[in-house]
Amino acid sequence: MTHRTEARTTPEDPAETAAALRRDRFGSLPERIRPQDTVETRPATVPDPARDTYNPDEWLIRYCG
Repeated sequence: MTHRTEARTTPEDPAETAAALRRDRFGSLPERIRPQDTVETRPATVPDPARDTYNPDEWLIRYCG
């Protein structure tokens, strides 16, 4: 028969360790993102000022000239 003088330590429960890790990782929600920060608007192409100018006589040049 052996006599133990040391206090017995129980090994940590793996389920408790896993739960603590989950709580550290997923315990709080991430920082909130505002909807206006999730959308970026910019023109699909660079506007061409020569193309968008109005010429009232253009139809004359195209069809009658």
